[in-house]
Amino acid sequence: MRNCWGMDRGVRRLFQIFIIVSSLLTLAGCKQQTKAEAKPTDVEVVAVEQKDVPIYSEWVGTLVGYINAQIQARITGYLLRQTYKEGAFVKTGQLMFEIDPRPYQASFDQARGQLQQAEAALGKTQIDVRRLTPLAKDQVVSQQELDNAVQANLGNEAAVAAAKATLAQAQLNLEFTKIVSPIDGIAGVAQAQVGDLVQTNTALTTMSTVDPIKVYFYVSEQEHLNWLRMNPDPEKRAERERNIHLQMILADGTLYSHTGQFSFADREVDVKTGALRLQGVFPNPGNVLRPGQFVRVKAAPKRIDGALLVPQRAVTELQGSYQVAVVSADNHAHIQPVKVGDRVGSQWIIESGLKPGERVVAEGTQKVKEGMAVNPQPYKPAATAAASAGAAQAQTK
Repeated sequence: MRNCWGMDRGVRRLFQIFIIVSSLLTLAGCKQQTKAEAKPTDVEVVAVEQKDVPIYSEWVGTLVGYINAQIQARITGYLLRQTYKEGAFVKTGQLMFEIDPRPYQASFDQARGQLQQAEAALGKTQIDVRRLTPLAKDQVVSQQELDNAVQANLGNEAAVAAAKATLAQAQLNLEFTKIVSPIDGIAGVAQAQVGDLVQTNTALTTMSTVDPIKVYFYVSEQEHLNWLRMNPDPEKRAERERNIHLQMILADGTLYSHTGQFSFADREVDVKTGALRLQGVFPNPGNVLRPGQFVRVKAAPKRIDGALLVPQRAVTELQGSYQVAVVSADNHAHIQPVKVGDRVGSQWIIESGLKPGERVVAEGTQKVKEGMAVNPQPYKPAATAAASAGAAQAQTK
């Protein structure tokens, strides 16, 4: 019995020791787990910003010359020479083409001779009238003879006027042999070559004034109606339109260095596309821009006063709804549903759900849960963080 009893006490003692050791190990593990759970999660936070925000819209546009002139022949003749360089800047009055002037010079000389003949005949009849007038008064000559001289003089006056008109037309035709630029602008490719027989209204080339330069872009009918609803007063609307500044984004993605002005809206909506054509005007020093280029036109036709802004990274979309993680004063995260509006650059306008100055998690949102303790750090946007890392790497080198 004692042996058995002693053996039973030994087993019980070992069992008690096992229980105690297991409890100590479990308690240590719980303490480590509690300690690990109690450590706040590092996150980057940013305060909700409130400011007036312009809302930009963007459209595809086409550049058009401010003035586009088609250079045409105004007389018939053989093209004698081309005096301009294709694609070059041409000034007003600069000679561009010349048609063989010899036939028109001959016509001019002939018309001038006919005028001289008519003026000579007029001079004789004027002398006859002056001579016969006192003689007819003294009845030395008949009244009929004076009347004939007067009528002949009137006929010669008409002949002189007709000869002058013929000479003026001949002079115009002679001048039309020299085709000059009607505007300052860029001249295009010649459509007729030296030696060609050109007719009246034959197109020779096209040129455009490109400084300033126009841009055509199209807005939807809905956008146009929204603009009218936002600005119902015609005078105030016209004033706002005059103050709209346009930006241009070129084909390579760069922003054009000069801003433009809104010019006008077309008179009708295109029935095929349902779009309204608008026109803007941009300065073009150095004639860098050329007609036909495709660009993107950017403008801010509306503004939201007192908009609440947060980085887009701070907003999480979940099944069509949006939420942010708000950090409370005691550094605990709370998931807050929000209603988002327009995007402005890398930020998002929050229409409801947040207040100015509240701190939201901008980096580390995927690690945050409701009620979790966090260690908030200032938010560093990607560009700023990259610059800081580059500077640190350079110092290390």
